Amino acid sequence: MFTKILIANRGEIACRVARTARRMGIKTVAVFSDADAGAQHVLACDEAVRIGPAPAAESYLIGARILEAAKLTGAQAIHPGYGFLSENAAFARACAAEGVVFMGPPPEAIVSMGSKSESKRLMEAAKVPLVPGYHGDDQDDVTLLNEAKRIGFPVLVKASAGGGGKGMRVVRAEGEFDAALAAARREAKNAFGDDTMLIEKYLDNPRHVEIQVFADTQGNVVHLFERDCSVQRRHQKVIEEAPAPGLDPKLRAEMGAAGVAAAKAIGYVGAGTVEFLYQDNAFYFIEMNTRLQVEHPVTEMITGQDLVEWQLLVAAGDPLPLTQADLSPQGHAFEARVYAEDPARDFAPSTGKLVHLGQPMEGPHVRVDTGVAQGDSVSIFYDPMIAKLIVWDRDRAAALRRLRAALADYKVAGVSTNLEFLGAVAANADFAEGGVSTRFIETHEETLFPDRQPADGEVLTLAALYLVLTERAEAASRAVNSGDPFSPWSLANGWRLNDDNHHAIDLKDGGETVRVVVHYRRDGFEVDLPDGDRVGVRGELEADGGLSAEISGLARRATVVRLGEDLVVLTKGKQHVLGVVSAVGEVEADAGGGLTAPMPGKVVQVMVAAGDTVTKGQALLVLEAMKMETTIAAPADGVVKDVCFGAGDQVDDGAALIVMEDA
Repeated sequence: MFTKILIANRGEIACRVARTARRMGIKTVAVFSDADAGAQHVLACDEAVRIGPAPAAESYLIGARILEAAKLTGAQAIHPGYGFLSENAAFARACAAEGVVFMGPPPEAIVSMGSKSESKRLMEAAKVPLVPGYHGDDQDDVTLLNEAKRIGFPVLVKASAGGGGKGMRVVRAEGEFDAALAAARREAKNAFGDDTMLIEKYLDNPRHVEIQVFADTQGNVVHLFERDCSVQRRHQKVIEEAPAPGLDPKLRAEMGAAGVAAAKAIGYVGAGTVEFLYQDNAFYFIEMNTRLQVEHPVTEMITGQDLVEWQLLVAAGDPLPLTQADLSPQGHAFEARVYAEDPARDFAPSTGKLVHLGQPMEGPHVRVDTGVAQGDSVSIFYDPMIAKLIVWDRDRAAALRRLRAALADYKVAGVSTNLEFLGAVAANADFAEGGVSTRFIETHEETLFPDRQPADGEVLTLAALYLVLTERAEAASRAVNSGDPFSPWSLANGWRLNDDNHHAIDLKDGGETVRVVVHYRRDGFEVDLPDGDRVGVRGELEADGGLSAEISGLARRATVVRLGEDLVVLTKGKQHVLGVVSAVGEVEADAGGGLTAPMPGKVVQVMVAAGDTVTKGQALLVLEAMKMETTIAAPADGVVKDVCFGAGDQVDDGAALIVMEDA
């Protein structure tokens, strides 16, 4: 077994690999970019080596620097995690040339499965079911269009070297094909350096079910059952579970056998995932990921196995720890990916500082895999994942209750998150019944993206209570530090001449300013709410933003975080942002006429110029962020007054991109 390994990755997966290595008595080496000098994965390892500037293309994706770090520190093996160099055959070969073990499959297997076209040819020969499609070498646009027409719309245009939803477009009609193909090619070239495309029949309501496989150097191959990863946004997974709900036992066995056959067909070694689309009690191979998957923890939870430990054992030349007969699934597990993103803005990434980060308590039923801590920042350079929340229980219904409770306990302030969205998915009745598909989010859009509701009386009361308690604490501190602790300027009791002691607080809630009046009483406070109700309340501040309150005799707990002029109230699994204003004023009118960047990114294409007349829905500009493209379209008919940026320019979140005016 190795005595020291290098982890060629960052974030939660690097921390997760380091945790298993430490348990096994193996020393670890982290690599880091300038943006990650103080990151959690650096702190989790025994040594760390700087490998370059913040952009991944200048650091984590440069294999030569990774190998230099391994040689410098004496690491005998490299664990690539997922993403970055994990499926890079050239890097695997370079490791072998330098006498460093690459903890992944042979380079030939990576090449075979890295090309979706080649992988489908191999799977066809191994009699693994395939989705009808075209995966040939002729990449002429006309050929691809003709193949799409032969297959029949809708079709999926897909990068052959792709993954994670990048370089992928659904085309529902012939007239949409050229634009979709061009966009997918651009995205694939940028993300993978390869714009080879394939065409597949687009199944209208499939499930995404994948098989975890493992193989050793002695020729043993097993599967560790299936995961359902159907709930996706932008073709990227949001909630995964194992086992997959409602699968026929016979079909489940056939799918596992197909996964093993796929691994054997390419001489596979290590951890891999064979992905299938499942619809109408039939399944079809779509691709094989030649690495550990993001969602591997749900498999670990139902099997009781540490898959990173298995990777270390296999890479060291040991046989698989268990045979197929030794493996059996127990209970049910869910994984929810907690992202810094705004679901209401088409899941646009959110950057900024994690001012508050409160995680559910871990234990036998709850696990949190993360690579960040409170005070860390989510940058534009890397994936905006905050953590993976994993839960397990004896059956699906019990595990789902665990998931709902754990999501409600997760509290983040400083960036937008998908926590409320995840909570809405977990609370959905169809989801509870196992009614999942890759169109789940689209089908339930109305309930998963509800209109913003104004803060209710309880939220307003909690906000007001936080403000008066904070004022009282600050006044007490001033009194202690002043020369006259009995000065009236050190009081915070709401005293008014010829009036009862009270404090009027104006809060801005979604553009509307509401007034809450707090009356000071001997045993607490009374709060007058905008709807005319008066409630009794008392409470106390706790460490790290916690607020313990009793409202009209009912105990309540919340977290309240001050961000500049805003208060973020986190309670019952929801986040409410309230502005603090000093007096009632007019709501500032919307300036209008501008199209702004929904996220930080780079302009990759501008389709219009100043003076152009455009129609509603017309594509104006393409913005790329985190290797995904977003098209900015005209919100209405009009004339382009100004184009503020050109192709190649970097833009900040909220930056004006194009100024429009009425025709």
